[in-house]
Amino acid sequence: MSDLTIVLALLPVLIIQFGLMIFALVDLIRNPRTVGPKWLWGIIIVIGNIIGPVLYFIFGRRNY
Repeated sequence: MSDLTIVLALLPVLIIQFGLMIFALVDLIRNPRTVGPKWLWGIIIVIGNIIGPVLYFIFGRRNY
């Protein structure tokens, strides 16, 4: 496989990862109440790649 083929294969995953991270960080900033400290969720979102934002949306958001 050439390098271009690998990059093109990974491009959708990178776009989804970046989109989830941005969406989760914006939601974290706008949401006044979270489960746990916001700084910790920010670190989890940024370092956790795809899993970090998903964990935030499942466990970190408080909608009431």
